[in-house]
Amino acid sequence: MIIGTVRGNIVSTINHPFYDGKKLMIVEKEDFSGKAGGYLIAIDGGMGVGVGERVLVIDEGNSARQVVKDSKAPLRSIIVAIVDHVDAGA
Repeated sequence: MIIGTVRGNIVSTINHPFYDGKKLMIVEKEDFSGKAGGYLIAIDGGMGVGVGERVLVIDEGNSARQVVKDSKAPLRSIIVAIVDHVDAGA
């Protein structure tokens, strides 16, 4: 899983039917300290995320398809949680 921050969304008028009605989000990946490094595109898995929110992303196709319960979905990354805070411990 990956922690990241939603930086924007993607609007597409022509796409695979699977994506109809789904929100495509640009997520900037972060390391454990919060430092940014790269990005990915993920669908909102029903969390209702918005730009600026910190999220948890599954970035593995089979696991993402299990979340949407569609073994043939053209999907790799899905947002599965909104992160309130990260406790690094002591």
